[in-house]
Amino acid sequence: MTPGRRSSTFTRLLRHGFTDASAAERLLDSPELAAVRDDPVLLEALGATADPDLALHGLVRLLEAQPGHTARRELLDTLIAAKPLRDRLLGVLGASAALADHLARHPRDWEALVTYEPRDLHPGVAEFERGLAEAADPISLRVAYRRCLLSIAARDVCGTTDVAETAAELADLATATLRAALTLAERAAPADAAACRLAVIAMGKCGGHELNYVSDVDVIFVGEAADGADEAKALRSATKLASHMMRICSETTVEGSIWPVDANLRPEGRNGPLVRTLSSHLAYYQRWAKTWEFQALLKARPVAGDLDLGAEYIAALEPLVWKAAERENFVADVQKMRRRVVENIPAAEIERELKLGPGGLRDVEFAVQLLQLVHGRADATLRSGTTLDALQALAAGGYVGRADAVQLDDAYRFLRSMEHRIQLYRLRRTHLVPEGEADLRRLGRSLGLRADPVTELTREWKRHSGVVRRLHEKLFYRPLLDAVAQLGPGEARLSPKAARERLEALGYADPAAALRHLEALASGVTRKAAIQRTLLPVLLGWFADSADPDAGLLNFRKVSDALGKTPWYLRLLRDEGAAAENLARVLSAGRLAPDLLMRAPEAVALLGDGDGGGLELRGRAQLEQEILAAVGRAENAEDGVRAARGVRRRELFRTAAADIVDSYGTETKPAEADQGALVDRVGAAVSDLTAATLAGTLRAVVRDSWGDTLPTRFAMIGMGRFGGHELGYGSDADVVFVHEPREGVDERESADAANKVVAEMRRLLQVPSADPPLLIDADLRPEGKSGPLVRTLKSYEAYYRRWSLVWESQALLRADPVAGDEELGRRFVELIDPLRYPAEGLGEDAVREIRRLKARMESERLPRGADPKLHTKLGPGGLSDVEWTVQLLQLRHGWAEPGLRTTRTRQALAAAQAAGLLGAEDAAILDEAWVLATRVRNAVMLVRGRAGDTFPTESRELAAVGRYLGYGDGHAGDMLDAYRRTTRRARAVVEELFYGA
Repeated sequence: MTPGRRSSTFTRLLRHGFTDASAAERLLDSPELAAVRDDPVLLEALGATADPDLALHGLVRLLEAQPGHTARRELLDTLIAAKPLRDRLLGVLGASAALADHLARHPRDWEALVTYEPRDLHPGVAEFERGLAEAADPISLRVAYRRCLLSIAARDVCGTTDVAETAAELADLATATLRAALTLAERAAPADAAACRLAVIAMGKCGGHELNYVSDVDVIFVGEAADGADEAKALRSATKLASHMMRICSETTVEGSIWPVDANLRPEGRNGPLVRTLSSHLAYYQRWAKTWEFQALLKARPVAGDLDLGAEYIAALEPLVWKAAERENFVADVQKMRRRVVENIPAAEIERELKLGPGGLRDVEFAVQLLQLVHGRADATLRSGTTLDALQALAAGGYVGRADAVQLDDAYRFLRSMEHRIQLYRLRRTHLVPEGEADLRRLGRSLGLRADPVTELTREWKRHSGVVRRLHEKLFYRPLLDAVAQLGPGEARLSPKAARERLEALGYADPAAALRHLEALASGVTRKAAIQRTLLPVLLGWFADSADPDAGLLNFRKVSDALGKTPWYLRLLRDEGAAAENLARVLSAGRLAPDLLMRAPEAVALLGDGDGGGLELRGRAQLEQEILAAVGRAENAEDGVRAARGVRRRELFRTAAADIVDSYGTETKPAEADQGALVDRVGAAVSDLTAATLAGTLRAVVRDSWGDTLPTRFAMIGMGRFGGHELGYGSDADVVFVHEPREGVDERESADAANKVVAEMRRLLQVPSADPPLLIDADLRPEGKSGPLVRTLKSYEAYYRRWSLVWESQALLRADPVAGDEELGRRFVELIDPLRYPAEGLGEDAVREIRRLKARMESERLPRGADPKLHTKLGPGGLSDVEWTVQLLQLRHGWAEPGLRTTRTRQALAAAQAAGLLGAEDAAILDEAWVLATRVRNAVMLVRGRAGDTFPTESRELAAVGRYLGYGDGHAGDMLDAYRRTTRRARAVVEELFYGA
């Protein structure tokens, strides 16, 4: 061959899509192709395949395998003369190395592709049964199966059939194969065959008439005794036949395997009997079946064995399938199962997972099946096992928007086509998009993407996947809006009854009221209504993910009514990714956060992810600076405190919203796993906010009556949870007040001024207004309610020197200056340190007194009728148990261990462990119980809008507490069990460490 000619051929090969033109030249020069190597028809046909190099290599192997020169000549002549064969054979060789291997082993099977009659275009079960009829053993069955598969693949790659028709043909071939395998099993054991009736029910994609090239074939077996036979013996015979049939299909031989037959969808899965009677199946589904098992039955179809028995099975179970949507937590169960599937995908594969990943095939299938189960109860047209047929029926009935259905149909077909071509290459079961350049190029070309196959394939795949990801949840909700909105005449929509059914299935307790809210929000032709129709499908899904969807929707309507005319509100929700989801979570998580928001709806702006700080919590200095500046601008004390309370209300909302979002998680950010961090954030934020509010209120009151300087130095000392920086949403501000007359001011005048300040602060912080009150509790002062409200530092010194009791030393462990004169606060701390950290620790008498007080409190203070084991404050293993145990360690060892000199419970507990005063395991048990009890108290306040120390009794409120703590629908019992278990362990530690048991 001359150099010039080689260069010309090389260029032509590259132009026709060959990537290794040198190797292709060598193959074209082989003796097998000598007669046709220069025929332009051959080169054009090779260039039209998915992988010209692969097709040429397969063709040479097929020619080499022909039994002689005559057979090779026949193949080449037919190939050049008959375009149908040329397209089919080279198309298969260019798409499937596995089928090229089959043809090399069975070189005459190419003849199966020659015929091109109309009846060959869409064969059904009968045609495939004829194709398998001569199979006399498992090996010949495999060969015949591959021959039939060859013709399906040929029609597929040539575009004679579309992806849905190809999937249906593959299911029909599987049906014929199961029948042939069962026949072989019956021939091998005629006595067993005579003793029983055995029906094979196809499930999954085979049952749905939408099978892949390589997939497990899911089945369920139903067996009955033949006339006069013993039932137990008949079931044993049926089990032998079923097992043998499965082995015939699944076992690997010299011709490979066909596909695994999987019977794990049967009742009890792998733990249940392989074959059951019809009555046994029925009893299981009536009593024990889970939601997903009814979902799986949507695809059930009798395919082999006793078809009459199979029909009886379908008739018996069908009514149960269409009642599944009435089960408690039905939608939540289905969606939870979908999430579990995604969570189990290895992180390295999730972006390449075509079937199970987000935006994949399973998203479409789950969404369609869920809608079928909800609406198929009343509409028999929806009862199809085939995904695309069901989607079309849902659109025709108005259950899915037509535009959404068209987009999903396109996306599903594209993704299934990708899946088919990926599997066809090696005939291996995989749903992962390949990573190699050559594989992606072949895949793109097989789908008709020829200009830049890899780039075009990636773009199209991501586009269709994005459509699925965006639409699969909206499918449930958008038609609800169409049902109440003013649509064009003749457009299909949900009937009011169907809309109510869907809302009920999604967890709405009052679907009629929900529909009224939707109508108020989304009907009309205004731009506002149009934006709401865009937002609501997603919002409804997030509401449905909560314990109280009705409240979420009602609250959203209230906020929208209040802010609907402001230009930024709907724009914020539409354009800022986090805002809409954060709002949905906040509005449906309970009463506190929505109540705070309704008092000043413009705070919804905090939920965005823009430059305004969003839900990032602010520190003490920042809060105090803003409040003091607002007080400084006010004309009088009332206005100043009103401004301070306004800031407090806004920041309480910010704290609650951030807590809810962190606890629930979002689509882009998982829930916070560190429960202690959540507790610490809330405690610090509410404590800082309370301190800043008191500082601003003090400034306002002093300035209003005395100008810049009060006649006495004045400080507020935080006590209890306030001093410990552990305030919850429902906590009062425990404080004691201390003052010291300024030079030249007599004690009476200074005392009057201090008392007036306290009285005015308490009044102004409780004046009825749109802002929540802040209650100041001074009962932890010396002598309690009987003692003076305000004392001088000298008076405290005299009292503590003469009269102080051990419980007061314990209370002072939490004392920390929070507002007022910093130097006076520091001196107060110096005064009390010897009391709370006594030199050489507590004596035995004092320890006994503390234990006696604790025991009396446990018996006397628990509310009547409360379940002690679920009381977060006074119950065994609750807050009081943990705090008294830690405080006893502080009183006994604080003098010697500087780390114990803190007002914060968790810090003191960690310091005690570091000092060796308790073991790491005991410390972890106490910490876990304290954190959990604190979280429960916060949850109760968020959910009910009022403080409480016990779990709610109303089921929705209890479920909402569970959601906040990370428990899904239907798992409130698990939450209570976990609480009892955690606190029981903590109480055992308390018995040992506190009581010395």
